[in-house]
Amino acid sequence: MKSSFLGVNSGTARLAGLLYLIVVLTGMFSLAYVPSQLIAKDDPARTFQNISESALLFRAGILGSVICYLAFLILPLVLYKLLGTVNRSIAKLMVLLAVVSVPISLLNLQNRYAVLTLISGADYLASIEPTQLQAQMMLMLNSYGNGILISQVFWGLWLLPFGYLVFRSGFLPKIFGVLLILGCIGYLVNFVCRTLMVDFGSTAIAKYVTIPSALGEIGICFWLLIRGINARSLRTE
Repeated sequence: MKSSFLGVNSGTARLAGLLYLIVVLTGMFSLAYVPSQLIAKDDPARTFQNISESALLFRAGILGSVICYLAFLILPLVLYKLLGTVNRSIAKLMVLLAVVSVPISLLNLQNRYAVLTLISGADYLASIEPTQLQAQMMLMLNSYGNGILISQVFWGLWLLPFGYLVFRSGFLPKIFGVLLILGCIGYLVNFVCRTLMVDFGSTAIAKYVTIPSALGEIGICFWLLIRGINARSLRTE
């Protein structure tokens, strides 16, 4: 019984690790790499030109986001199968908090599609001054950023039950559970501070507040993908 149980859960663990890797890679591409290449925060004209000249990269960022969110929709369901035996009520809460962020994140992508409309050069936009188009584009990009900030509330909250389950599981390293719980706190601090403080992004703490979540999520991702679960911690059934 134990070997069968181990085989099933090792496969589940590696599937979760693979899904997490997809989330991490596509998330880094769409949320970090693409904006770093195209968006000049205080220069609307340059941003408009960059996106116009590299529209394919901008579109790839949108596609990457869709893939990321779809993988994130499935990930907590696989983790529930892996961690549900630790505490089913908390595992259900983990799934709920993760899944609720997906429609919010997908709907938020309409702001990026609006940017594509503004740079399209359509005839009905010809009467609008270039500076007005650039201003509307920055408004859409800022609206997208605000939508991401709202999504981050749930990206943080789901880490609390997830971290607890990892910590209590006995077959995954406790350090990842601690980092995931700290990651939840970091996400919420980031949300509250960016909501209350206009210049929070330029403060020193803004650069470090989400580090625990990055360490915890990337760490558990590769652990699940490469190591699976700790067989020595499983009890004979």
